[in-house]
Amino acid sequence: MSNKNNYRFQNKTALITGAGSGIGRATALRFAELGAQLILCDINKASLAETAALVTERGGRPELEQADVSDWDDMQRMAGRVHKRHEALDIVVNNAGVATAGDFLSTPIDNWHWVLGINVMGVVHGCKLFGQRMADSKRGHIVNIASAAGYYAAPDMSCYSASKHAVMGLTESLRIEMAAFGVGVSAICPGVINTNIVKVMRTSGHMTEAQGRISSFYSRRNYGPELVAEAVVSAIEGNRAVVPVSPEAWALYAAKRLAPEVMDKMQSTKFFRKLMP
Repeated sequence: MSNKNNYRFQNKTALITGAGSGIGRATALRFAELGAQLILCDINKASLAETAALVTERGGRPELEQADVSDWDDMQRMAGRVHKRHEALDIVVNNAGVATAGDFLSTPIDNWHWVLGINVMGVVHGCKLFGQRMADSKRGHIVNIASAAGYYAAPDMSCYSASKHAVMGLTESLRIEMAAFGVGVSAICPGVINTNIVKVMRTSGHMTEAQGRISSFYSRRNYGPELVAEAVVSAIEGNRAVVPVSPEAWALYAAKRLAPEVMDKMQSTKFFRKLMP
């Protein structure tokens, strides 16, 4: 697989889903600073416009696409518009995502459909619709935003963890396949990152009462999405397979591989569960 340590973002065309806030917005701003040509996608028109204004302040001239990543027909229409303007993209960041919290038995099936539709099928749609042109052009990089929950399944996170494990599996398989075409594929695995995802996540069971506490924990931690954006840049530059972000993400990544039985015992203790947001 090709080494990308000399990668240059200047004039590269990059599409980012979920660009209206959080990690997507931070990534858009970082790419703009590096000189990339941006296509910003989000389902929320107002937040998309806010990100566009910030990118413009930094000298960028972003193209805007409003689309629901979970809707195959909507995404096909969006990809069709993009490909009329660009033969193939250089970078695709499948970032759009949502969260749930709650024990498996209390989590409504509608929450499963919601999370899997966005977190899994949204990534599948992005890879499918833009990956073929990348393969044909023998260049490009796909970045899928997963999570530390993609390799560490904490209690009360079965739905979210399942979606992110799926993203990890997809990314690993796709990375091998796309290497034959000179296209890189990376998974970014943030830990506790201070974005709005916790404030708008769907909760069930005892986690409904804990949502405010979790949101407060994330705010106090104040580990910003800008650090994830830097990890995205690093993944593309070095063609890295998996990039954990935050100390706990790295610690869990190592521990799950080196001492999985110890981690299983620790996570079942009341003390350890109090440490989890």
